Amino acid sequence: MTQQLLQYSYLQVLDFMTTTAFLVNGIREGNPLVRMALRYGPTPLSGLLLVKLAAVCLGIYCWRYGKTRLLGRINILFALVVTWNLAALIVGSVGRGA
Repeated sequence: MTQQLLQYSYLQVLDFMTTTAFLVNGIREGNPLVRMALRYGPTPLSGLLLVKLAAVCLGIYCWRYGKTRLLGRINILFALVVTWNLAALIVGSVGRGA
């Protein structure tokens, strides 16, 4: 179970990094809640950090209360999100001739 929480936390870090790469490259955030946090946070980066902090808190909640099935499903979802983000960044950089 602890391994699921570590995986979840790692995926949150990867999502934070790929989202930051999107923002640096002028790509708009697709998640409307994250987009709102980016817009209304003191800075876009701090808004994103707050979203990720809340996500980690939710992961800890699932871990602490034995929601292993939910945490496993969320891990799969975020693994797919990170994979999608990386693929989009690669395709976008190839399109720019990088």
